[in-house]
Amino acid sequence: MHWYKGKLIESETIQLPINEPGLLFGATIFTTLRVYENSLDSRLTHWQAHHQRLVSSVETFGFQQPSWQNIRRGAEFLINHYSVLRITLFPDGSEWIIGRLIPKDLAEKQKYGVNVTIASTEQYRSLPAHKTGNYLAPWLVKRNAWKKNIQEAILTDAARNWLETTTGNLWGWHDGCWFTPPLSTGILPGIMREQLINWLRKHQYQVKEQPFTPQLVERFTALAYSNSVVEILPIHQVIDSMVKLQYDPRHYSLKELQRYLLA
Repeated sequence: MHWYKGKLIESETIQLPINEPGLLFGATIFTTLRVYENSLDSRLTHWQAHHQRLVSSVETFGFQQPSWQNIRRGAEFLINHYSVLRITLFPDGSEWIIGRLIPKDLAEKQKYGVNVTIASTEQYRSLPAHKTGNYLAPWLVKRNAWKKNIQEAILTDAARNWLETTTGNLWGWHDGCWFTPPLSTGILPGIMREQLINWLRKHQYQVKEQPFTPQLVERFTALAYSNSVVEILPIHQVIDSMVKLQYDPRHYSLKELQRYLLA
């Protein structure tokens, strides 16, 4: 089932006009959130932050204002069936909400980490400050990684500095400090990223926003990525034709980072 234009639809299909810009050009904006304690108002669900992300993109792109009441109503209904919601907005203000469950192997990946590869420099995310429906490049990168039995991929800039994974923000640990690439490098201002930075600084942990140059990433002892669904996911190996790096997925620093979820 899904929610579309203020109505619950029990079907695996959706009907769109053939000239819908979202269908023709990927002209949509979206946010994906994980619902904790079966409540949109739970501290870790961050409903207001996801709402503000949508508001900001609507205003930036000049989309028609949606019915925020319908969006909340649809989300409230779907959380009775799903723990992850994706809220999509079309240029005409129509809302579309779909749901899914937490991946069954997430706990195992959080314990042992995942392997990732490096995307080519021409494969980058469009309008990186926003979550738009044009996700073709990251989708292709991740699909190619899966074909090699690799779970994720890291996007880079022209100088081969690491930016973000196809689905989340990067974190590296070195010499008592957490590092994450700055927004100025052209990455998504992830909601989990912002929350973690604020929490780390509030609790007197060192955190630096610094470009992930080839020299810096070789110094990391631990590496992870974050988003609102997987929370904090360790990276065990970075496998590429030019480099193979290994990190400790059970490093003590990761446990400190995960304390945010227990606070």
